[in-house]
Amino acid sequence: MNEQAKCGLFTRDGAQVPLQGVEVSGELLGGHARVRVTQRYRNDEKKPVEAIYTFPLPSDATLSAFSMTCAGRRVAGVVKEREAAFRAYDDAITEGHGAALLDQERANVFTAQVGNLLPGEETLVEVEFLQTLTAEEGSVRWMLPTLVAPRYMPGAVHGDRTGHGSAAPTTRVPDADRISPPTSMNVDYGLRMDLLIDVGRDVVVESPSHRITATKDGTRTRVTLQRDSFLKDFAGNEVALDRDVVLTMRNANPDVMLTPVVTHRKAEGPGTFALTVVPDLLNLATTPPRQEVVFVVDTSGSMDGDSLPQAQAALRLCLRHLREGDRFNVIAFENSFRSFSPQTVQFTQRTLEQADAWVAGLRAYGGTELLEPMVTAMKAAPDGVVVLLTDGQVGNENEILEAVLAARGTGRVFSFGIGTNVSDALLRDLARRTDGAVEFIHPGERIDEKVVAQFSRALAPRVTDLEVRFDGVEASELAPATLPPLVDGTPWTLFGRYAQAGTGSVTLKGKSGREPFSLTVRLDLPAQSDRPVVEKLWAAERIRGWMDAGLVGRRAEAMKERIVRLAVEHQLATQYTSFVVVEERQGDRRASGTPDTRVVPVNAPAGWSMFNQAARDMDDEDVPEGGLADALAPATRPVMKRRVASKSMPAPGGVSRSRGGAVPPPPPSLSAPSPAPARDLGPEPTTGSSFQAEFADGSGPGGASAPMERREQESAKSAKKDKGGFFDRLMSAAKPRKDAAMQGAPELERVVKEKAEVVYEQEEESLPLSVAEASIPTEDVGGILGQQLANGLWAGTGEGPEPVRQARATARVLLVLLREGITSSHPLHGAQVKKAVDALLALASQLGQAPDVAELALGVAWLVAAGPRTRGRIEQAAKPLPGLDGRLGDMAALRQHMETLATR
Repeated sequence: MNEQAKCGLFTRDGAQVPLQGVEVSGELLGGHARVRVTQRYRNDEKKPVEAIYTFPLPSDATLSAFSMTCAGRRVAGVVKEREAAFRAYDDAITEGHGAALLDQERANVFTAQVGNLLPGEETLVEVEFLQTLTAEEGSVRWMLPTLVAPRYMPGAVHGDRTGHGSAAPTTRVPDADRISPPTSMNVDYGLRMDLLIDVGRDVVVESPSHRITATKDGTRTRVTLQRDSFLKDFAGNEVALDRDVVLTMRNANPDVMLTPVVTHRKAEGPGTFALTVVPDLLNLATTPPRQEVVFVVDTSGSMDGDSLPQAQAALRLCLRHLREGDRFNVIAFENSFRSFSPQTVQFTQRTLEQADAWVAGLRAYGGTELLEPMVTAMKAAPDGVVVLLTDGQVGNENEILEAVLAARGTGRVFSFGIGTNVSDALLRDLARRTDGAVEFIHPGERIDEKVVAQFSRALAPRVTDLEVRFDGVEASELAPATLPPLVDGTPWTLFGRYAQAGTGSVTLKGKSGREPFSLTVRLDLPAQSDRPVVEKLWAAERIRGWMDAGLVGRRAEAMKERIVRLAVEHQLATQYTSFVVVEERQGDRRASGTPDTRVVPVNAPAGWSMFNQAARDMDDEDVPEGGLADALAPATRPVMKRRVASKSMPAPGGVSRSRGGAVPPPPPSLSAPSPAPARDLGPEPTTGSSFQAEFADGSGPGGASAPMERREQESAKSAKKDKGGFFDRLMSAAKPRKDAAMQGAPELERVVKEKAEVVYEQEEESLPLSVAEASIPTEDVGGILGQQLANGLWAGTGEGPEPVRQARATARVLLVLLREGITSSHPLHGAQVKKAVDALLALASQLGQAPDVAELALGVAWLVAAGPRTRGRIEQAAKPLPGLDGRLGDMAALRQHMETLATR
């Protein structure tokens, strides 16, 4: 076996795996991407074989083409109804021809079957997909998943197999065997990539996931991957398929990259258009409604390392975006879940400090049981906001989605997928079906920054109850049929069809809070245009809407037929249609007999140390059948023949169905106390999962966690930073220590207050001459913002009553933030600055006995306020203060005056 393994990847019984490598090529042009994934197979056995490869594609992708190249001849695939496609494939293989079949298992999981691979012959299978690109804050992001990772499969083992996966079907995941490819520690096929990027202007292309080479030619950039240095056996620029490929293109102008209207129309027949707008809603004069927010945070073992501390920091900042009077709760989950409070509580200074302490006590251990905590969160805030942070893969995506939707009123879900290989299809569906949003955070990217930015959008101005009216032109068959809300700064796209060319306008009407909203956009629909991508994207969006309809009975059957017709017409792979390609062979190239099946194993996900540890702890001969061995051993399952048309496949003999168990609870010392009793769902149910999601240290190539040496360096750096200047020491002193976090809330409140007062007294004498010159490192900005009080102000000492002390301290903090370029328009921290400005305005009437502090508070508020309405309110409040007379219109003079006042 060892000698053979040097020449390729083998199954346990010695059969060689035919997949040789994966190549990605394509173009990211304007507002969309056209990407081709080529799988290269070679049969080095002495008889024909069939390869089965389960792989991912982006869940928002639209499959547009499928082809197979054998012996230099390329044959294009066609889309047929799913069972008809399988019968065509099965008939071709039985008759000795070559064939390939592409089935969609989930929105982001596909299975390619390539039959009758001839000895010594190379076969290329090409999948092409389309994606709509969106730009936010001047940046475009593109992501390509590379493997179907092991996932949590709840439910009791039940049902017959129809696939070749390592997990058995269960009552809650009946297709578990179709979405669980075997996992190997020594996969030697890799990934190459060659992408052309042209978004209309010069951009900087970066990757948080891989080392890349970017070659520029004017506004065009060609991007390739650099070989992983630790993969000695890979040739050229191959990398392991063990984590998502992520590219970011920044410093681009969204108005250039997002063309407002794109159309396609041939000389005859209807045309298709895509209308995209990026609404600017910051100046809407509405009073923010009271929010009800439930945070749901994953504390399973995979969140150990850097992930959980960054998630905790993100939660601290998100809490400070809330306003007094809002309600909130925090739920932490692994195999079971526990809540900060039995129900949502009002956001006050006391509950904020209690929540800080509770969140600080969270520890990472256990598995990923997501259903109950999500349903509990949505029932707690049926018309509010649910914020989910998770790094897990689950198999029961549909069950979770339907349960959340059933518990929902008008609530929205904002999800954050942390790390590589997260359940992106579920998170995208939750966002799309609840008018929320989703963000993916990959190793190397900061969790806290991403979460805070997205949470700001969750609370951002939005327009709901949208209606659309066309003037001068006629449009029909709009998609999506149910219009999603307009959200400030977020691209919004509407697809539709038109019968006649013309020029007109489209008007969007809705409500922002209680106020009416209207936006009119010019619409040019030409008689002829050549952008066929638009037509496929329209058809795909139309099908998504039909799939979401949730019809039953005869109407569901009629809807299925409608989906099949549209998918076949536009050649799109869906849940009900598949691509199939047949290469008719003659003479010696025509095979006889039934080919043996070779299931292609996939890489262990980068950073999932459970695989490394299991490989060290056991030899192949010591691994019992089923359980973890299924996920670890390369293609260990016995050979299975192709499924028979219209028949169920029984479980293969000799394979014991695996039973996943509950991960043992942590030692008592790791259990974090919570202000409210933890809710325990009892023992983990029997599952068909082939692994237990208990992995902690993130070690291994490309892992998210830092090596021990780096952690020690960061600890030393942190210790050194604690000896820094005024604001570093001030804010770190008010931050709860780990031991303080374990105490009750009243004790924590006393500790925070006493330490803050001591530091203020010590530092008051050594203020810099200009507070605005007190520059702070970027990583400390979060620490300062993390000490904002529930009322939007910062705590202070010195002379005067509490309103005066808080106003003085808040103005000084805002001046320091201003030095860092952080104002109310800042994309990441602007919401907290705006909250502080509103708080100072509300406090102004209580500062009559301290005119210098009133001048300082309102002057600084004017400097950091970006909106003309807010500045107008500040100018109105400042009229009784002669020190600000004539200065509010002079930025330089006002800045100098504020610096002087801040040092008094």
